[in-house]
Amino acid sequence: MLIKSFAARRKISNPIDVFPRKFSRLIRTLCSSPATIITTNTPCPPRDDVAVIADLIEKQHWSNLKLHVKDTNPNELFHQLISSNLDPDLCLRYYTWLASNNRNTSLSLDLTFKLLHSLANAKKYSKIRSFLDAFVKKKGSSDHHSVHSILHAISLCDNVCVNSILADMLVLAYANNSRVELALEAFKRSGYYGYKLSSLSCKPLMIALLNEKRFADVEFVYREMIRRRVQPNVFTFNVVINSFCKIGKMNKAKDVIEDMKVYGTSPNVVSYNTLIDGYCKLGGMGKMYKADAVLKEMVESEVSPNLTTFNILIDGFWKDGNYSGSMKVFKEMVEQDLKPNVVTYNSLINGLCSGGKISEATCMHEKMVSAGVEPNLITCNSLINGFCKKGMMKEALDMFESLKGRGIVPTATTYNMLIDAYCKSGKMEDGFAVKEEMEREGIVANIETYNCLIGGLCRNGNIEAAKKIFDQLTSSKGLLPDLVTYHVLMDGYCSRGETRKAAMLLKEGISKMGIKPRHLTYNILMEGFCKEGNLKGAEKVKLQMEKERRLRMNVASYNVLLQGYSQKGKMEDANRLLNEMLEKGLIPNRITYEIVKAEMVDKGFVPDIEGHLFNVSTKS
Repeated sequence: MLIKSFAARRKISNPIDVFPRKFSRLIRTLCSSPATIITTNTPCPPRDDVAVIADLIEKQHWSNLKLHVKDTNPNELFHQLISSNLDPDLCLRYYTWLASNNRNTSLSLDLTFKLLHSLANAKKYSKIRSFLDAFVKKKGSSDHHSVHSILHAISLCDNVCVNSILADMLVLAYANNSRVELALEAFKRSGYYGYKLSSLSCKPLMIALLNEKRFADVEFVYREMIRRRVQPNVFTFNVVINSFCKIGKMNKAKDVIEDMKVYGTSPNVVSYNTLIDGYCKLGGMGKMYKADAVLKEMVESEVSPNLTTFNILIDGFWKDGNYSGSMKVFKEMVEQDLKPNVVTYNSLINGLCSGGKISEATCMHEKMVSAGVEPNLITCNSLINGFCKKGMMKEALDMFESLKGRGIVPTATTYNMLIDAYCKSGKMEDGFAVKEEMEREGIVANIETYNCLIGGLCRNGNIEAAKKIFDQLTSSKGLLPDLVTYHVLMDGYCSRGETRKAAMLLKEGISKMGIKPRHLTYNILMEGFCKEGNLKGAEKVKLQMEKERRLRMNVASYNVLLQGYSQKGKMEDANRLLNEMLEKGLIPNRITYEIVKAEMVDKGFVPDIEGHLFNVSTKS
């Protein structure tokens, strides 16, 4: 567990507990004392007209006040007002007036926080929060003062409890105003001063860090809370669990659940849902088994699964390819009298469409409508995509018209599905017609739109037209080609036996557009050269990939070269590549076995695997 060393089974309720025992008596005296006067090096002579000034402030007779104190330095007057134990509300009112009406006058940081100390002693916490919120939001105020100088101004009061409250509210103000770096610095420096913060500020800080994907900092704040004996609450714990889940550190996320129990905090439905969602999105073998185990623990802990729980599991099962698992969860959900919502139906319909079960998806859509759940754009896009993949263009267009008839506005994604389907079926005119309609409706074509069109033209052998669109992207469309654009056009060149042009295109993309090639990029080139019988060209690409781009050959890359060499009759070279692949610890896949069997074994060449286990007969 993350807090094994702090496994004392007691709740930290007293702020004094954070300090060493030998200081506790002193701190208790300070915390129970009345308002503490801040010492200052500047002598503050008393005024005999404080009552008059207070009356003018209370009645907001600002012009009379301005005339009354015209010869007095604002900082000196403010110091005198606070030192005279004037009502802190009136001091705050004067401060606000002075700040908004005397732009050339700025009160010192020490006096500003002396005001906040007086408000804290008077328990005017909401006014402090409002003041600090405006203070950190206003440009030129908190920007002008470093976190270090602000915390120093806070420390000028001898009341540690009051100082802790102000530091806590300062971190909260920074976090709530998205000044995350300053919030984190204030959190760290508060620890140096020994100030006791609370979950009130730590939770927004961790949420802000989480939103910026600063997962290591979330863990740091959590560990510091434990070290400083700041009592986390269920919401704080849930943020930490979410942070660990987002980076796939599921063991640490699970440990936080155990930490909660140590602190006497019961995990709630959000805690378990976050953990289940983390396992579902983790990927790999057995992820749904682990998610199911968390569900069982949840039920055993007497935390009832809710609609979100079931939606997470339904989505997780279909993404794992287990459509029957999704349906089983759906039935269990209905049996527990939980009404499926649009998210539930969308997950099921999307899963069925992705699995090619379009008729079942259509039935689920009908069931959704019958249950009174209104389909949304996601629902319609899933069905349109499902119809397009099956070549059912009439049904796809009917669904497209249906969604527009219900007032749902199609997006570029919706149009791209139709364009892609037409292009893949060779109906380029229809694809371009949909693009024109899309633009008439005021929807801007994106790079995915053009990738569909370029891909369609390349498949039709019209490379010149595809290259023309490619060139127009940056010159007139204001779009940058992405790696997919390069892959599509490169594949087009290679299919026509012009791999050198594909290689030149990539070289230009790397130098001019900053394109970062991946394995697939080089595999396209190697396959192109192999099909042309240019094995030296393929080996040159392999060298470029490994030496210049520092990309290790993967199984797919070796498969391309294995097929190229064996089809060319270079069996010994193919055998060398096979051994090289195995020596690097790469595990052959189904395609590897098929190549070895069809192109080597069936042609009378048995690979000489040097001490590696490689049984072709069992894999055929």
